[in-house]
Amino acid sequence: MSTGHLTIDLDAIATNWRNLDKLSSVETAAVVKADGYGLGADRVVKALARAGARTFYVAAAEEGAAVRQALGPGPTICVFSGHMRGDSDIISDMQLTPMLNSARQVQRHFSALPEHGFGIQLDTGMNRLGMEWDDWAATAEDVLRRKPFVIMSHLACADEPDHPMNPYQLDVFHQMTDGITTPRSLAATGGILLGEKYHFDMTRPGVGLYGGAPFSDAQTVARLDLPVIQIRSLEEGEVVGYGNSWQAERASRVATVAAGYADGLIRAMSGKAVLHFEGQPCSLIGRVSMDLITVDVTDCDEDPEFLTILGPHQSVDDLAQAAGTIGYEVLTALGSRYSRRYQSR
Repeated sequence: MSTGHLTIDLDAIATNWRNLDKLSSVETAAVVKADGYGLGADRVVKALARAGARTFYVAAAEEGAAVRQALGPGPTICVFSGHMRGDSDIISDMQLTPMLNSARQVQRHFSALPEHGFGIQLDTGMNRLGMEWDDWAATAEDVLRRKPFVIMSHLACADEPDHPMNPYQLDVFHQMTDGITTPRSLAATGGILLGEKYHFDMTRPGVGLYGGAPFSDAQTVARLDLPVIQIRSLEEGEVVGYGNSWQAERASRVATVAAGYADGLIRAMSGKAVLHFEGQPCSLIGRVSMDLITVDVTDCDEDPEFLTILGPHQSVDDLAQAAGTIGYEVLTALGSRYSRRYQSR
């Protein structure tokens, strides 16, 4: 096999959800956007539903339709982007719950689907999605009379517990919503870890379900093994890859490995990432190319048939740090060429 093999532990995802659920006394939803953070939403949502999740969040209506097809009727599927132009049929047919983000979306939804459920997203300072003070003040009475499913906002700096933006947004959310009877939601993974005052009536963990920071107690979810195509011996002074960007400082053994930026191993990893063979760290050397990387395996006791880039010795956040990015990007960039096996004990 000349493509990488991605093993996804569904039980670990379910365990991460249960452990995050234990950190609050309110309902714990699950964010499964971007195809379950790149791991396959159809399988991920079924595992989470078996664990007890009953509310799921996606980015777009099309993602919501795929989740509905996987889960069937019953669970609530909320759409962060709200009710976009042209979405009325899919929202209605797939029984999705759009999180309305503006007065225009409120008007569109109430006009097109006046009896259909919805939620509201408020902007508490992130300036990305959500209704601002004036729009909310102008529409709140009519919106609340129609009994939204939830009113939510999103924290900008929850992965930094001491950041002043966290209490600021909490205060704004209180000012915009105190006194209403509609369920409220503010916390994603980082917000859950900030403590009870951020939990309100529903939490919405995302990256923590998939083994990512800031949930340091998360179980490892993904293992990525990459096949070695060829191993060659180099003399001191020989070079490797495009641009001659690595030069051997000793006699070396170099493995050419089947994966590259077309598979989500971004070029910023060049010369920085580490792979493993039976616990032995092996440096990625030279540039990441479209389909191939080169790895120094000189210190391995034997020539490896594959090398592991995600797994017990390296998390998605470890790899992301080497590339100067975040675990979210590593997960969601995992390419379609990998063969996949879903593990459930």
